[in-house]
Amino acid sequence: MMVSMAGLEGVEQPPRSSAAAARLTSVVEDEQAFRALELFGNPTEGEVRLPSRPESAATARRITSCVMLRQWQLPPQTAEYGVLLVSELVGNAVRHTGARVFGLRMLRRRGWVRIEVRDPSRGLPCLMPVREMDVSGRGLFLVDKLSDRWGVDLLPRGKTTWFEMRTTDR
Repeated sequence: MMVSMAGLEGVEQPPRSSAAAARLTSVVEDEQAFRALELFGNPTEGEVRLPSRPESAATARRITSCVMLRQWQLPPQTAEYGVLLVSELVGNAVRHTGARVFGLRMLRRRGWVRIEVRDPSRGLPCLMPVREMDVSGRGLFLVDKLSDRWGVDLLPRGKTTWFEMRTTDR
């Protein structure tokens, strides 16, 4: 395949395999996750505070993935569920609380992972019935179905919404 790239005209480029593209994507995602950990902190060491903006969901997902896969070395499916559920809780905190910041904390004990999202609103999230054609309102439904336990702890100023998942410890 001939590719026209500045300074490489006429030089045949090797075809890119999907495996190579996946490795490159993984490396870029790892770099972004490590940068997010450096910038905001490690949620296993204390609460990480993130700005309450839609783009912070991506940061929370990266941090969660990095901790679950790299630091805790959990199975990929467990990490995938954790990332999805963090995204749902963060989405709720950003969308429904009017907060300027929210907190993310991750805890691990033998056989369990607990992930918490704290915000300054005392309004309780509501698990709604979900119909097949619904295009929104599935966040807590997913949390309920994919986690082993979840709940809300009211605080003097706000609340912590959390979920727990069983893990297989090595």
